[in-house]
Amino acid sequence: MSWIFLNTHCQEATRTDTKFGICDNEDGTKAYTSNVSPEEWIANVVNASSKSVTFIAVDKCILQDADEPRRGRCDGILLTEEQLYFVELKNQMRNWTTDAIQQLESTILFFKESHDINVFKHKKAFACNKKHKNFQEIDNETNLAFFRKHGIRLDIQAEIIVI
Repeated sequence: MSWIFLNTHCQEATRTDTKFGICDNEDGTKAYTSNVSPEEWIANVVNASSKSVTFIAVDKCILQDADEPRRGRCDGILLTEEQLYFVELKNQMRNWTTDAIQQLESTILFFKESHDINVFKHKKAFACNKKHKNFQEIDNETNLAFFRKHGIRLDIQAEIIVI
């Protein structure tokens, strides 16, 4: 089955804020963006050039819990004209990176089934954790394998910079 990610009801209005956050209330609702209450943000988005950025909720919107129950999905996608960023949000202390990477990989495969990923010049996957906001080192082998498999760079950090 293929899933439509672009131009759906799961897409928020475009933002041009220089800084905003991505939130997940972890209450069964979808992730969303906000420019207020930074203490609630799991990921910080820095958009110094005020580009038009669109957030699309994946988990609990494009894909519901009953859809593909054995496959993970990330929380959302950030888009500009040239950029495609997959975003997984976590709020836990330990043992979270493997699960986050798996959810990102699964969503990338869902996306590729329905859309041409090569129309985007810059592609990244972000595993963001509120409890670990600073950059965490990724095993070089893991990062290289992820890039070779998907053509997408992997970052484990809670700051997403729109370039």
